[in-house]
Amino acid sequence: MLFAFSGMLQFGIAGSLMSLGALDFGLVVDSAVIQIENSVRHLAHERRKRSVVEIVKQAVLEVRKPTMFGELIIMLVYVPILTLEGIEGKMFTPMALTVIFALAGSLVLSLTLMPVLASLLLPRRREEREPLLVRLALWSYRPALHFVMRHRFAAIGGAVVLLGFAGILARGLGSEFVPKLSEGAIAVNVVRLAGTDLQESVRYNTRMERALLRAFPDEVKHVWSRSGTAEVATDPMGVELTDIFLALWPRERWTRAESQGELVELVQRELRDLPGQRIALTQPIEMRLNEMVAGVRGDVAMKLYGDDFALLTAKAQEIGALLGSIEGASDLSTEQVTGQPVLEIRVDQDALARYGVPARNVMDLVESLGTKEIGEVLEGQLRFPLVIRLPDRYRTDAQAIGSILVSTEAGQRIPLGHLARLQEVEGPSTISREWGQRRVTVQVNVRDRDVGSFVEEARRRVDREVELPPGRYRIEWGGQFEHMERARERLLLVVPMVLALIFGLLYVTYRDLRDSALVFAGVPFAAVGGVTALWCRGMPLSISAAVGFIALSGVAVLGEMVLVSHIRLLRARGYGVAQAVEEAARTRLRPVLMTALVAAFGFVPMALSTGMGAEVQRPLATVVIGGVASSTLLTLLVLPALYLVFGSKRVPEAATEEPQAEPGAGVAPEPRLEPINA
Repeated sequence: MLFAFSGMLQFGIAGSLMSLGALDFGLVVDSAVIQIENSVRHLAHERRKRSVVEIVKQAVLEVRKPTMFGELIIMLVYVPILTLEGIEGKMFTPMALTVIFALAGSLVLSLTLMPVLASLLLPRRREEREPLLVRLALWSYRPALHFVMRHRFAAIGGAVVLLGFAGILARGLGSEFVPKLSEGAIAVNVVRLAGTDLQESVRYNTRMERALLRAFPDEVKHVWSRSGTAEVATDPMGVELTDIFLALWPRERWTRAESQGELVELVQRELRDLPGQRIALTQPIEMRLNEMVAGVRGDVAMKLYGDDFALLTAKAQEIGALLGSIEGASDLSTEQVTGQPVLEIRVDQDALARYGVPARNVMDLVESLGTKEIGEVLEGQLRFPLVIRLPDRYRTDAQAIGSILVSTEAGQRIPLGHLARLQEVEGPSTISREWGQRRVTVQVNVRDRDVGSFVEEARRRVDREVELPPGRYRIEWGGQFEHMERARERLLLVVPMVLALIFGLLYVTYRDLRDSALVFAGVPFAAVGGVTALWCRGMPLSISAAVGFIALSGVAVLGEMVLVSHIRLLRARGYGVAQAVEEAARTRLRPVLMTALVAAFGFVPMALSTGMGAEVQRPLATVVIGGVASSTLLTLLVLPALYLVFGSKRVPEAATEEPQAEPGAGVAPEPRLEPINA
């Protein structure tokens, strides 16, 4: 941990929920567990008068390769996570770096300090007494091991069936970007009719604030509103648009809701009967991130591009009605683009000709209702525009504007209302553009359903039921779904790279394709447990779960490496294949179970956490716990059958880890066993 903290300090990584909360202490001690277990076993079985140092040295060298390369594999599988971009990169890069630092420190200490501590602190034992749990595990494991070794093809077939079943489960899990973080606050976006003045917005906001405080005294701590655009214009909003922010009390004080999702539904129910407005509920940080990254506030946004503003508005209403009919749609809103009262002034060409008034004079006067630039004012090197504007009494309403007098060439003064037609019409309140094209957005939040399946159904129905004119009209899907698509494309490159790195290191370890492939088989069978665990907990596939699968691919091979390495060691000492498999499986039962249990238990607090921010950690921990469980079953039951059928027939070279008698020591080397036919 000190090594990890030093690395975090050097790389400027803050101690946060993701950087430290996702660190599994079980992974950090796995190498030490395997080394100490093997040292204890050797000390208990030692029958020659060798020193504790020599015995520990032999024990550590026996498991040097699986422990060292196992930790290297776990470290390397976290490296591709550093390639993630955007929000997912910001979230998971600190976690990956912290885990890499901790595992690097664990690797160095397991090669240096652990053997020294074992030689100094472990007593020399003459007999080994297994704990009750290990004796029970061994008692139940022996008949299961004999069964799978006798019915090896049935065991392999059953494992393949489980793999196919997990693939079917995975297709039905659904998908989302990242689980919604509970921020401890709620943001209510209110949209009123265009043209609503500020006083009316303030009055209505106060009424809503009082209603929320009265309805949720144990849940809502503070409530305040913001209407229009702030002085720092990070978000262009009219005064008819309001954001209401609710700061919440700690959850243990709540009386009307058990979770924030339930509280959101109650708040929506409390506000939905207030007339003249549309509301959408989200969270402050989530809303701001969606606005900055995707330009929308909802989970899913349908962006309709085109030229004809009236056609865009009509099609947006049609698509909005369609999306609202899909299961899971909530807080549906179509971008409010019309409803702004506009005073339209159209010059009367016949009247201009009759009175001899140039049209330019009338248009200059109309422009002066706002501001008309007529020159510049210089102050040193600075230039300021000089503008004119008519007095406020001429700008109050259409009648006042129509009474403005315009001079003719003959010296007459004609009211503007005689030279132009003035009428109040309804115009666009907002015209949004993206890359030079007009855009109308329909956005929706998704509740009680995963985002991936919702967008898939929405796309299918929009393509089938909505017709767009050919040409410059198109539809794009954005929001959180946009981030999910980008992250999925990146993971399609990252995951094969992770698997290639794992297999490459396994081949470097064993120099044998068959043995490397057998150890690598732990990766897909570990995924079986990860998928099953997600299905049991009702969690969709997300970027958090995908990171869990990446981490699991490294953890899954550690137990297989321990078992296969011992099989190879026994075969090098003269054992037959079947005898080596059976002996290695029984001998390595304890370290395999210990490494699996410490890795799984290290993620249990994360999987069961209900605090703020735990939503992102739970899928990751759930995948690892389920994957470790299925990977352990594979290691203990299926891997022996796989090795008997597909294992390397070539006898490995004699183990260099075997102890040799030192000159003059008078100690004979351990007798070698004669080969036994399988």
